[in-house]
Amino acid sequence: MNGPVIDYQAVFQAFPGAVALLTPDLVYADVNEAFLLTSGRTRDQIIGRFLFDVFPDNPHDPTATGVRNLYASLQRVVATGEPDTMAVQRYDVEDPDRPDVWQERYWSPVNVPVRDRDGTVVLLLHRVEEVTQLIKARGRHHGEDRAQVLEAELYTRARELQEVNERLRKAHAREREVALHLQKAMLPASRPIGHHNAAVRYRPAQGALNVCGDWYDIVDLPEQGRTAVAVGDVVGHGLAAAGVMGQLRSALSAACHVAEGPAQALEVLGLYARAVAGGESTTAASVFIDWKSSALTYSCAGHLPPALRHPDGTVAFLDQATDPPLGARLEHAARPQARAAFVDGSVLVLYTDGLVERRREGIDVGLERLAASLARHRTSDPDELGDALLADLIPPAGLTDDTALIVVSL
Repeated sequence: MNGPVIDYQAVFQAFPGAVALLTPDLVYADVNEAFLLTSGRTRDQIIGRFLFDVFPDNPHDPTATGVRNLYASLQRVVATGEPDTMAVQRYDVEDPDRPDVWQERYWSPVNVPVRDRDGTVVLLLHRVEEVTQLIKARGRHHGEDRAQVLEAELYTRARELQEVNERLRKAHAREREVALHLQKAMLPASRPIGHHNAAVRYRPAQGALNVCGDWYDIVDLPEQGRTAVAVGDVVGHGLAAAGVMGQLRSALSAACHVAEGPAQALEVLGLYARAVAGGESTTAASVFIDWKSSALTYSCAGHLPPALRHPDGTVAFLDQATDPPLGARLEHAARPQARAAFVDGSVLVLYTDGLVERRREGIDVGLERLAASLARHRTSDPDELGDALLADLIPPAGLTDDTALIVVSL
């Protein structure tokens, strides 16, 4: 049953809090009625104008630096893509009916990024609550000068927040660095597979901790005339995910040496994942390349389908053997596998979801983007193709999830 049609413009205007939308250049794009009422401005005085043109700092009071602080906060949101909740700020407002007469005002702002489908920050949502009466009442209650009360409060809160943020930043940076070193040590480097070239890539998320859950692997099975390639994605991030990733990758590598095919290898891995804390719900894709018969046998455990690009540039997604993630079933069951033929000059690509998934768009859009890039870059050199895929598919704002990639020339 379809829900009601929502008029988001009406919701925006009816919202009781003061809200404004600004472009990344800090030009007002829209404001709601509560913002106009709170600021004492008309839409014509705000829309299409730069932040400082609408609300300059009080030139007669150097301590009223709230708008400068707001400007810095909004710039941080654009640069990092992360929300920013500010401490109480004083920025006075010029009386619209009496030029150069300034009203002492205090505000509690929150600034939030609005992204497009590629993750790029395209708007800034600025929500502000006026707390002037609260600050003045507090000053009267303590019998102290209002400016002194505010200055002490702001200084204390700012120092506390700064210290907490700095400790968190350093802790996150240390964990990220250690996790990435561990990830790099456990993942193999690019190397040829017999007479065939292969390339591997790992890209961590940009400026975030959601890294080190993805892996790739290449296992030579020369006695069988086969090669097993795989990618996987552990739920979680950081050091914990890197540890789980290492255990599962090693287990799948060992299973490939004795399994009849990828489905059996993933069955063994699924049973093992149940005994590994954090291993449940991991996704993985495994492909066995039979060089003698020019055939691919594949199986996917909740993972996105591998891509096979034929020499003529057409792309087929290997999606006929997809099953739930590892450890997702209450009872063990055999996993499906399927077979696809290939010819000389084909290219096999395995990848994790960070390469193709984007916020607020269906996964089919990302798969179409991948197929178009594969068709456009007809090179059979895996290193060149791996770099081209990353260049085409990583959004300008950077990855929001880590990404693993294998490219094999067939």
